[in-house]
Amino acid sequence: MNNPIHILVAEDDNDISRLLCSIIKKSGYIAQPAYSGTEALLYLEQRKWSMLLLDLMLPGMTGEELLSRIDNRDDMPVIIISAKGEPKTKVSVLRGGADDFITKPFDVEEVSARIDARLRTYARIAQPALPHVLQHKGLVLDRDTMSVTADGAELTLTAREFEILSLLLSAPKKVFTKSNLYERVWQEPFYGDDNIMNVHMSNLRSKLAKAAPGCDFIETVWGMGYRLKP
Repeated sequence: MNNPIHILVAEDDNDISRLLCSIIKKSGYIAQPAYSGTEALLYLEQRKWSMLLLDLMLPGMTGEELLSRIDNRDDMPVIIISAKGEPKTKVSVLRGGADDFITKPFDVEEVSARIDARLRTYARIAQPALPHVLQHKGLVLDRDTMSVTADGAELTLTAREFEILSLLLSAPKKVFTKSNLYERVWQEPFYGDDNIMNVHMSNLRSKLAKAAPGCDFIETVWGMGYRLKP
């Protein structure tokens, strides 16, 4: 079972704080609002956090001051979300230890994608290695030899198709959204254009169908995404 992801939101504007917390909760993470720099510092001293979303213009202690106080954090990404979008400010806080900078007003989908991307970058350091051989029903994928067989028949997959199938096999019961798959396989934020994903998934499914006629390995969960057929 994965540890829950706790994200601290240091933002003094009530509406923006609520919006950021709802974006975080929709992604399945736990949000904790803090309405001043001093309150945020208290929370940071109380426990380990998975991420900090930090506004710069905070009462009590500015975002810049707070950033300089938490210098020794080793595994907590900090994303600045601020209306102070001048290049000088951005450069200064990125040099000061922030991992990313989002300018207000922001796009909800972009914030969500950047949170996921930053968490993934940090998690990659601590992610448990997948087993070398993944199996489900008649599917066998070997990460060492980069080979896949379906009911004993060998498949020739592209690198992307191999990674998509590998992800699905890594959690056979999980429904992967298109953005999950895209961001994990392409290693970049997903901006809602699902055409690339559809083409790769369609090619992968037709190769599987050719290798093992009559077997349906991947199913579409309407409105959500894809998973291996139970």
